[in-house]
Amino acid sequence: MKEKTIDYILRSTWQAVSRMYNEEASRFDGSMAIGFALLSIDKENGTPSTYISNRMGMEATSLTRTLKTLEEKGLIVRKKNPEDGRGVLIYLTQLGKEKRELSKETVLRFNDAVRKNLTEEKINHFMEVAETINELIIEKKIF
Repeated sequence: MKEKTIDYILRSTWQAVSRMYNEEASRFDGSMAIGFALLSIDKENGTPSTYISNRMGMEATSLTRTLKTLEEKGLIVRKKNPEDGRGVLIYLTQLGKEKRELSKETVLRFNDAVRKNLTEEKINHFMEVAETINELIIEKKIF
């Protein structure tokens, strides 16, 4: 494309970020989805699965697969919510807590590298643009 569209730049950048995270996570028998799911779970108090899906922007079926994988890898356990018998809380196992720390370090390294190469002004502009795009989508002002 001679003139790249905003959507093209967003998509290609996110694909590059996703590929980078997946390559790094594969070194630890993980994936980007696993890492972000671990980061969405409270280290001590557990987290309702509905909160995880909302935070990650995932559909319920995708989250179900991710949680199943986390459980099979011994990273989480599911327990009934004592305040709501219908609900389930997701807790990190000791291994899950260790992998969560690796995920956190990876995300912070990415952020540090980007921040070292951009001015605060450029980062603020990027955040404003991303926020505006999200608001346009949420308020259904595009389609």
